Amino acid sequence: MKITMTRNEKELTVALEGRLDTLTSPELEEQLEPELEATEKLIFDLEGLEYISSAGLRVLLGAMKAMEESGEMLVKNACPDILDIFEVTGFVDFLNIV
Repeated sequence: MKITMTRNEKELTVALEGRLDTLTSPELEEQLEPELEATEKLIFDLEGLEYISSAGLRVLLGAMKAMEESGEMLVKNACPDILDIFEVTGFVDFLNIV
């Protein structure tokens, strides 16, 4: 998986490419955690994401909970397969998907 983080002052965009699963989610968590304190708006750009497992969903959930205290989190450019996973798991009910 490729992780690209772009910061614009208090806004952090995290672009993901490939698969977010049990093998790759710890890497995302490790890179994301130190960045959240200085972030008021977190954007996950999933345009290049092909697959997300429950481990990947857990990382998104953790980021969302962290951002509840300091700002907002958006998910954008999710492909239909990823949107289906969000729908089946109920994540569409609480993720801010644009």
